Amino acid sequence: MKGRTNSHLLYCEVIHKIRGRVRIKSRALKFLGRLKNEIEKQLEQVRYIESAKISAVTGTVVIYFDDISVTDDNLISLIQNTLNVYLVEIYRNERTESSKNIVIERKLQEESPEEIIKKIGAASVMLVYNFFKKAPLTPVAGIRRFLNPNTLGVMSLAAPVISNGLGSLIKNKRPNADTLSSSAIISSLLLGKEKTALTIMIMEEFAELLTVYTMKKTRGAIKDMLSVGENYVWKVMENGSIQKVAIEEIDKGDKIVVQTGEKISVDGTIIKGEAYIDQSSITGEYMPITKKVGENVFAGTIIKNGNITIEAEKVGDERTVSRIIKLVEDANFNKAQIQNYADNFSAQLIPLNFLLAAIVYGTTKNIQKAMSMLVIDYSCGIRLSTAAAFSAAINTAAKNGILIKGSNYIEEISKADTIIFDKTGTITEGRPSVQTIKVLDKELTENRMLTYAAAAEETSTHPLAVAILNEIKDRGLEIPTHSENKVIVARGIETTIEESIVRVGSKKFMEENGISTEEFNDEVKVILGRGEILIYIAKDSKLIGLIGVTDPPRENIKKTINRLRGQGIDEIVLLTGDLEQQAQTIASRMSIDSYESELLPEDKAKNILALQSRGSNVIMIGDGINDAPALSYANIGVALGSTRTDVAMEAADITITKDDPLLVPEVIGLSKKTVKTIKENFAMAIGINSFALVLGATGILPAIYSSVMHNMTTILVVGNSLKLLKYKLKN
Repeated sequence: MKGRTNSHLLYCEVIHKIRGRVRIKSRALKFLGRLKNEIEKQLEQVRYIESAKISAVTGTVVIYFDDISVTDDNLISLIQNTLNVYLVEIYRNERTESSKNIVIERKLQEESPEEIIKKIGAASVMLVYNFFKKAPLTPVAGIRRFLNPNTLGVMSLAAPVISNGLGSLIKNKRPNADTLSSSAIISSLLLGKEKTALTIMIMEEFAELLTVYTMKKTRGAIKDMLSVGENYVWKVMENGSIQKVAIEEIDKGDKIVVQTGEKISVDGTIIKGEAYIDQSSITGEYMPITKKVGENVFAGTIIKNGNITIEAEKVGDERTVSRIIKLVEDANFNKAQIQNYADNFSAQLIPLNFLLAAIVYGTTKNIQKAMSMLVIDYSCGIRLSTAAAFSAAINTAAKNGILIKGSNYIEEISKADTIIFDKTGTITEGRPSVQTIKVLDKELTENRMLTYAAAAEETSTHPLAVAILNEIKDRGLEIPTHSENKVIVARGIETTIEESIVRVGSKKFMEENGISTEEFNDEVKVILGRGEILIYIAKDSKLIGLIGVTDPPRENIKKTINRLRGQGIDEIVLLTGDLEQQAQTIASRMSIDSYESELLPEDKAKNILALQSRGSNVIMIGDGINDAPALSYANIGVALGSTRTDVAMEAADITITKDDPLLVPEVIGLSKKTVKTIKENFAMAIGINSFALVLGATGILPAIYSSVMHNMTTILVVGNSLKLLKYKLKN
């Protein structure tokens, strides 16, 4: 999970202090779980701290210290820095704890529209039958009312509602919307008002049908979007070389190479290499684990770091779509705060309905007026319209090539005030082309040097690698046979050709491997002076070439930045691993507020945490492996464009599959429209139902018409949510 509210979660304040003793409060201290003792020991290892005791109940830590020069700010910084190391787990504990307070409702996606239509049809037939049925000569009283076929039929149709309503009271000790509905249905049957009970059921089922239909359309739209394209893997051939082949061509026993940032596409056993693998999609375990030779790996898992060769045992990977759809539909963990608020707010009003029913019956002795208090509730309209609004928004986004993984991200992006861009492939086109080729080894031709670079970059999807590979294709050159490639994140790639190690990457990559670049400073200055991105190529310990690549800004990026400011974004920042000169040029041309250059992935994440500590709600937009940590730490991570990596897509909360940055301000606009629609629904549901309660309490509105008015209100607000299905993105 992500530190969505880092600045608030880690906020600390001194609540009491005497000489040598201080009590500091932080919300994060309430959610340490098993980390409590470990953090206490870590604090006590600090030179000036004698003891530290954490209370998870009060969310405070009492520190005894012996250095009177230590200030409150020193202690607060120490606490925050210590907690920051465990921030992901603390945040996860907080979300798990908060999910326990969520009202248990029936999962609407468990029923198909066809099943609901059948229930509506059956209830309608029974309602027609009850209108024409002759009343019994002798009225049936008490429990005997439930023993006739007509009433039993009504009870069978209402069974899921009654079961969930009573189940919520028993398991969760809290009523939900179905508790109120089942009370109204049972009361109606006790009074012999089968028509009232059936009317309640039909209207509620119709409102749920609209919501479930929206969810089904959303699932279909997501599936269509993610099913486009083919899946390829790197297969080890008999001569030891590797070749890119379609996943369908992989058979049991074949060997495939998987590298950092890629998804494993087969179940199998590691026969070479070692990797740090995220298996959360399979095991549910959040932390990645190290896998070595002889251990099993599974399709759908992600290599966070390392390169491995796998012998395939079970081929094929059809789980990606279903896993992401499940993530989108996750009922509790991905609910928006406003959705949780809606559920809890409406749940708190349910006891009010029972209280009003008791008061009305106590003052009027009229069971019909009391029943009106039970058939009119706020929860149905608020709950269903909120779910429908978020589902419709996700559907609209999916139809436009935007995957939003949960309703909480819609609300979060609507509150954003700061956007961070990666440079290569995000602000720039991501389709750079080779402009300068400088051979530094007189024994090599230009074409030969290029083929060495292409061999190292062959399996990479980074835009700079694509530029070199496209140059090779344009020249009709053949890539030499080479070993599997080793990716060094934020540095470069190395491979072996004819027993020589070829390295392609940054100046730092060269220097870290003992390769001198000083001799060619003049050539470097010329290439950088033209604003080109510089790539170094080395063979063994010798620098053999320089390649200058240009990557112009995207056509619509300037318009995107202007529209973002119009959407209320106050600050736009550029974070990149490229050199300062390239970053400065792009930042100046795009009128970006500030920039940081030559950053490692962890540096990007630290910059985001710094912005969040100042209270900013941060959107991070990126496309590559380098961006994954930053995407994870931002309030909202957005993976942009067709060149995005699997790691970026897994880490991001929102994935834009099209190479169109204008979709970023459009998805912000959609999120704001969604939140506005939900607030409108709140006002309508509360206003109309409150009016209906008054009419029911005074006897002006009989129970059956109270039910009609209440459920028509529910249908009205759900219908208002469905307008989002027709929301047009401007681009």
